[in-house]
Amino acid sequence: MTPLPEPPVPPAASALTEVEAHGVERIPDADRTATALDLFRLAFGGANTFSTCVLGAFPILFGLSFRQGLAATVLGVVAGALILCPMAVFGPVNGTNNAVSSSAHLGVHGRVVGSFLSLLTAVAFFSLSVWSSGDALVGGAHRLFGLERDNLSYVVAYALFAGLVLAVCVYGFRFMLFVNKIAVISASALFLLGVIAFAGDFDPSYAGVFTDSADAATRSMFWPSFIGSALIVLSNPVSFGAFLGDWSRYIPASTPRRRVVGAAFLSQLATLLPFVFGLATASIVATKAPKYLDPAAPDFVGGLLAVSPGWFFLPVCLLALIGGLSTGTTSLYGTGLDFSSVFPRLSRVRATLLVGVLSIAFIFVGRFGLDLVQSISTFATMIVTCTTPWMVVMTLGFFTRRGWYDPDALQVFNRRQRGGRYWFTHGWNWRGMTAWWVAALVGVLFTDIPGQFVGPLGDLAHGVDISLPLSLAVAAVLFLALLWLFPEPRAAYGPQGARLVPTAEVPVPPITGQGAVAGAPESLPAADAG
Repeated sequence: MTPLPEPPVPPAASALTEVEAHGVERIPDADRTATALDLFRLAFGGANTFSTCVLGAFPILFGLSFRQGLAATVLGVVAGALILCPMAVFGPVNGTNNAVSSSAHLGVHGRVVGSFLSLLTAVAFFSLSVWSSGDALVGGAHRLFGLERDNLSYVVAYALFAGLVLAVCVYGFRFMLFVNKIAVISASALFLLGVIAFAGDFDPSYAGVFTDSADAATRSMFWPSFIGSALIVLSNPVSFGAFLGDWSRYIPASTPRRRVVGAAFLSQLATLLPFVFGLATASIVATKAPKYLDPAAPDFVGGLLAVSPGWFFLPVCLLALIGGLSTGTTSLYGTGLDFSSVFPRLSRVRATLLVGVLSIAFIFVGRFGLDLVQSISTFATMIVTCTTPWMVVMTLGFFTRRGWYDPDALQVFNRRQRGGRYWFTHGWNWRGMTAWWVAALVGVLFTDIPGQFVGPLGDLAHGVDISLPLSLAVAAVLFLALLWLFPEPRAAYGPQGARLVPTAEVPVPPITGQGAVAGAPESLPAADAG
């Protein structure tokens, strides 16, 4: 799922080009005026775009029937929403983004893992938005003006659109928010019109390739294709894990947590609308224009344009462009902001340009040097296998800490300081770090998406991808075991103490360095806790 813009803060200025005043520091209570409903609106609205429809087409690309694809889509959305929704509580509690909040569980320096995950997600979904929108540009020009659909046309389209997205990111936050609002309205209108546009062509009995008459080799690929489709869908809500705090941090800490968690969960269930639209229209394309869904060179956007009624052609093109612009800008803006805090020599603009250049390089390599479907599938797999264990560590950490955090100690890294409750061992909490990287490695090793990405141990389950349940279990069991065997400092927990796990009376280094704040926890200066 594409990262979304933050709720507007209440300053008087309203110029579209005004850049948001806040960075990753704690949001002042006076500016935290958003509600759980705002979180729902933003989380759903930013995903209610054409890029989500493209992901929704993957079950059909993998050979599933409409009903099989619908089951895989519902499974992926619901499972992803359940994994994601606890991540919404960190923002209201800490008033900062989730990468900064992860300092409490991965250490002051370990928070860079969250920044890495946001970079991975930004590259994937920025690329997806440029691919889908660039294909719409070329497809529209082909149908209207007879433009050749060759590599040169795609190169020019991708370059123009990527440059436009990058310019909006650099230009300002409010303009990006303005674009997103237009995209939400356009998408909602399109889906309502789509029911009318494709009602006569849609056939829910579309059979796919896994029929009773299929040969044994084809039938044996059903479960790998089904699970692979569900994982690609699941990558959409899971991709919000590193970004959700960017918007929930504007919600007051007094807001009941069940409302915040519920808003995040329901926002992902609502994405079934664009997912099912993509699934249904892909089944129509597979029936009426199957050449566009050739796995060797798929072009869902071109196929959708080819089967669209004449009156619906322009709305599809506009949605692809505006929705892609919204997806791409919101992917890059937050990542640029976060990386400007990781690398102090980079301003937000320079960090955004750096991430944008890396993403543009991947766009061209993935589109012309590699298989497009495999590029998206591989990145979706990496997002799931790397982000899900991180989210498990964060969620269990929140539970064992009883939701208590020290806001000042969370900002140590951003202020270029040392020490504090979350310094642990030289700035690293090796318990959380170990649980994360071991679980992520297990997920990669056991991944099995035939024809897309197969890990070294992927064949052990006879073609069934068990990477997600394994990585979830490994992260949970290993993290809790390490907390039991090697207790964290008592100072890392709140007044009520730890839940389920023991603690150790270990001295905590005081916060020292640039901008040290009075009242930081005292300890032996040389101590390195935990």
